Amino acid sequence: MKKYTIIEKDGFILVENQNGATLGYSQNSSVELIEEDGYAFKDLNKNGKLDKYEDWRLPLEERVADLVGQMSIEDIAGLTLYSAHQALATTGVFGTMFAGTYDGKSLAESDKKISDLSDQQKEFLRDDRLRHVLLTIIEDLETAVTWNNNLQASAESLGLGIPVNICTDPRHTVSANTEFDAGAGGDISKWPHQLGLAATFSPELIKDFGEIAAKEYRALGIVTALSPQIDIATEPRWMRFSGTFGEDSRLSADLAKAYCEGFQNSANGWGQDSVNAMVKHWPGGGSGEAGRDAHFGFGKYAVYPGGNFDEHLIPFTEGAFNLEKTGKASAVMPYYTISYDQTNENVGNGYNKYLITDLLRKKYQYDGVVCTDWGITNDATKVDSFLVGKSWGVEELSIAERHYKILMAGVDQFGGNNDIKPVLEAYQLGVTEHGESWMRERFEQSAKRILQNIFQTGLMENAYLDLEKSRKQYGIQEYQEKGFLAQLRSIVMLKNTKNALPIAEKQKVYIPNRQRPIRSDWFGQPIAATDELPAVPEMINSYYQLVDTPEEADFALVMMESPKSAGYTVEDGYLPISLQYRPYTAKSARKESIAGGGPLEKESNRSYANKTNITENERDLDQLIMTKERMGSKPVIATLDSNNPTVPSEFEPYADAILVHFSSTTQALLEIISGKTEPSGLLPFQMPKNMETVETQQEDVPHDMIPYTDRENNHYNFGFGLNFSGEIEDERVKKYRRG
Repeated sequence: MKKYTIIEKDGFILVENQNGATLGYSQNSSVELIEEDGYAFKDLNKNGKLDKYEDWRLPLEERVADLVGQMSIEDIAGLTLYSAHQALATTGVFGTMFAGTYDGKSLAESDKKISDLSDQQKEFLRDDRLRHVLLTIIEDLETAVTWNNNLQASAESLGLGIPVNICTDPRHTVSANTEFDAGAGGDISKWPHQLGLAATFSPELIKDFGEIAAKEYRALGIVTALSPQIDIATEPRWMRFSGTFGEDSRLSADLAKAYCEGFQNSANGWGQDSVNAMVKHWPGGGSGEAGRDAHFGFGKYAVYPGGNFDEHLIPFTEGAFNLEKTGKASAVMPYYTISYDQTNENVGNGYNKYLITDLLRKKYQYDGVVCTDWGITNDATKVDSFLVGKSWGVEELSIAERHYKILMAGVDQFGGNNDIKPVLEAYQLGVTEHGESWMRERFEQSAKRILQNIFQTGLMENAYLDLEKSRKQYGIQEYQEKGFLAQLRSIVMLKNTKNALPIAEKQKVYIPNRQRPIRSDWFGQPIAATDELPAVPEMINSYYQLVDTPEEADFALVMMESPKSAGYTVEDGYLPISLQYRPYTAKSARKESIAGGGPLEKESNRSYANKTNITENERDLDQLIMTKERMGSKPVIATLDSNNPTVPSEFEPYADAILVHFSSTTQALLEIISGKTEPSGLLPFQMPKNMETVETQQEDVPHDMIPYTDRENNHYNFGFGLNFSGEIEDERVKKYRRG
């Protein structure tokens, strides 16, 4: 008796087994159904019989073992690859810089659509046997669904029929345009960036976010999140500070746990609604010397002057590895950094056997996938370029030798590598050193870990998307409303002199333009100078009446961003990263750097003592001062879009009220300003008194700066925030505030 039903969908076949698995396969992939005991199974390897890995009734471990046993070394090598950035849009840096070709032509010159597979995608699926793809910017939901189905059909037609695991960096924030937040696509819900989530001090909210984000990811075909970033941000100048949960290890651990549980739980554990969480960056990348970042050669060293290495592990060991239903985050990414003098060799964390095998796998019993950060096996040819390789500490090795060292360290996957050849060369290096049997077993060990993440999320049964079903989990008003509520809850009020806030609606408001000089983006691409209103007039006018001059206004709103500066230039060498707007001279900096040197540098001392640096957005402060002078006694409200802690002493005296936010929408700010919503956010970091306390704090130690105290005697310390009645003293503050 047949116990299944076949349904033809747009581009694929859906098979529903009674009280069993729902299967999906392509009409064009040569896959056929096998019937046993009345149930249907996919003949993925096209051999005409039901193999154990194809039998959805069997335990996951048994299925994985059977599949691994059928895989060639080439198959496993392909499984260890994680692609470079793939874009499904024709605009923006990702849509142009990472564009592929179609039958040898550009997309515009061909008769193809962006949802068709590029030549490069076809090649790495077929020739390199790659089955893990990083997806960046997406044009819209329909494009994502169509491309996913094309990708899965192509993979299904090859070899053993292993589906593609699509991953993404975070994509839920308002701007959605940075390297770590690479394009949302369509109507995905909009939340504050991760530091803003931390400002809610609410594990419940973060878990709710994870559950919603997982539904939206699966609607797009995304099955692995390259998040959360759970480094504790103990170094306030770090340019990736905004991607963290702040500087506190206890808060970060609780939020990491909630985030991973939200993404990975599907009803009662793993299932077809689950999204694998790849937590990053082991063992913590938040202590880069002087705030420099290891995406660049000038920032490759993490330092530990306070001897506080172990605290950086807490968000992993007590958070992401301590989940209630799925046990642990399914994957871990080491950072680019060299954890300087913490082990027996100063090499990048992805190359370090002590950090991966001895510490992560043996001491903390982590048996999930470990995947390198992107591009660490490529050659490092410049000290100041984002686009070169990041083979820190092993620059002298060949590319194949780097792959081999990574495998011997205990890592399973190579982020940003589409090329199977160096992995096969690394395998042969292992055969030479250890023998064929030993090296085959080492490859199989990684293959089993990797395949578990594919099986446990239901991809082996059905990797195809039904557009109508995806629409039911995407662009949903309830999700949008919850994201907006999270924005509101993340906004921190630091100051409110004489109850300047709230301000009744319909009053007249002046907003000065935001001015920026010519500058460069992450990739070294020039950005034109700008002089423009930092908000959409229509949005402002829906709450207040926007006027052209301070003299006409009842109050002013100055929309600032945290100071931005670079810690290195080719012309000037090492420079101080400044958290103040005015030019800063580093009189208190170290005369000798803790770490330094490398093949691309003549000297090992990276000190910038007594050197001066400027910020690209000093004009934010000028605009605030000018506005205050022209407003006289009328209230001036400052909003600070915060990517890093900022020295408030320059701007606080000129603002009657200060709101710190984390890429929230203008509407969310206006809801607070107008009093429709009361502020409830808390600082997930300290705001420093001055740059001297920034220079003298220790990169690896949290809560070790002197916090700023304003003219209202508010202490801008970790856990501080105001509502309209005064300082917030609730259960969150009691639980997490230090001291």
